[in-house]
Amino acid sequence: MVRLLAMLRHGFKERIGWKRVGIAASLVIIAFAITTLVRTLKGIDTGVMLVALTDIPLHHIVLAALCVVAAFCTLTFYDFFALRTIGKKHVPYRIAALSSFTSYSIGHNIGATVFTGGAIRFRIYSDYGLSAVDVAKICFLSGLTFWLGNTFVLGIGMAWHPWAASAMDQLPPAINRLIALGVLGAIAAYFVWLSLGEERRELGQNGWKVRLPSAPLTLVQILIGVVDLGFCALAMYLLMPAQPGIDFISLAVVFILATLLGFASHAPGSLGVFDAAMLVALPEFGKEQLLATLVVFRILYFMIPFGIAISIMGTRELWLSVVQPWQQRRKQAGIGSERRTETVEVVEVKATLPFPQRSRAGSRR
Repeated sequence: MVRLLAMLRHGFKERIGWKRVGIAASLVIIAFAITTLVRTLKGIDTGVMLVALTDIPLHHIVLAALCVVAAFCTLTFYDFFALRTIGKKHVPYRIAALSSFTSYSIGHNIGATVFTGGAIRFRIYSDYGLSAVDVAKICFLSGLTFWLGNTFVLGIGMAWHPWAASAMDQLPPAINRLIALGVLGAIAAYFVWLSLGEERRELGQNGWKVRLPSAPLTLVQILIGVVDLGFCALAMYLLMPAQPGIDFISLAVVFILATLLGFASHAPGSLGVFDAAMLVALPEFGKEQLLATLVVFRILYFMIPFGIAISIMGTRELWLSVVQPWQQRRKQAGIGSERRTETVEVVEVKATLPFPQRSRAGSRR
């Protein structure tokens, strides 16, 4: 039996592999989301949707925008925490903040965040001597922060309001509560596993090893993810229609599930997947009103940060690739001209000096 399982495992790795499974799962999620979204959007009245956009109170939009700003400020600690965990303490916070913000905003909006976000991180951190392996460790720890925070809040939310997820996963509330308790139990088991010894916290092989944070630091890691997620969910909550009304915990559960589906799909900006999940999970709201909320949220959380991140990276590349080399060439040209001027001045001074007179002994000879 053991030999059979080993053969199946080897055949799975050789012929299929987890990468292909991940790609297939992403395509299935995207296809299902698009089908659901097209079916849900049939009969949408654009006029009613435009009216719903104007019905969102301006001060709610301003508060939601402030929540988004706070969420992205918290997001900067993803990379900062990862850098300190792997021992790269010479990288300042401003660089970690730049990397977190730009890699997430650009990578998530373009899609395939693992590759696009990793490329942006490497472009920034390579100036500080970090290798591709170091960047891979940062990506892994940042992703761990995101998933720990999300699963922790999701577990509490589903245990408290299990019916909030029933519209999305079509499971009875009792089953959702059992799933939530299982998730919280898994996180508790992870803490116990971390506390059993430092050698257990080291993952990887063949030169690629990363040491996981200790149990106390993992609490900080979860707190970072929870605060980030809390601000995002609060921004969505502020933009929701006043009627029929929904409590914050129920919305947070739906929001997290939709967010996780969007990340799992690797679709650009979770477009279609996140929106379809929200529409399916909140059938009590009017489609036009909920779409208006999603449009405003996308502008605040996706489009504006994406534009800012692109502008920052474009300006940075222009400065590093064009302005700095031009300044260096200009400086070198200035130094060269100064040296030539000094040489000419020395020659001119020597030319004005009188010729030395021959000594008498030399004149006799």
